[in-house]
Amino acid sequence: MLIARVEGSVVATKKNDKMTGRRMVLVRPFVVSEPGATAFKPSSSTLVAYDALGAGAGELVLVVQGSSARLAAPDKDTPVDAVVIGIVDSVDCGKAKLYSSNT
Repeated sequence: MLIARVEGSVVATKKNDKMTGRRMVLVRPFVVSEPGATAFKPSSSTLVAYDALGAGAGELVLVVQGSSARLAAPDKDTPVDAVVIGIVDSVDCGKAKLYSSNT
């Protein structure tokens, strides 16, 4: 499972029939780069994820990939490799609050 920030949406008018009507978002995974970190570090890569929750740009989300993504999709035959499964409210690491949706 990854924590990632939604950076935008992806629109594809021509796609696999099972993806018709499905919302896709562009997400950038975040990492905690060292013990005692007080902030996330953005990854240098992005990925496209299926989003059934309606996450907005700038929100932190939980993303699963691979077989877990297939299980999280509404139809197990949907050709997905990444799915948004949650919208993050807050993240604490030790005594540091790395993220809060209320700020």
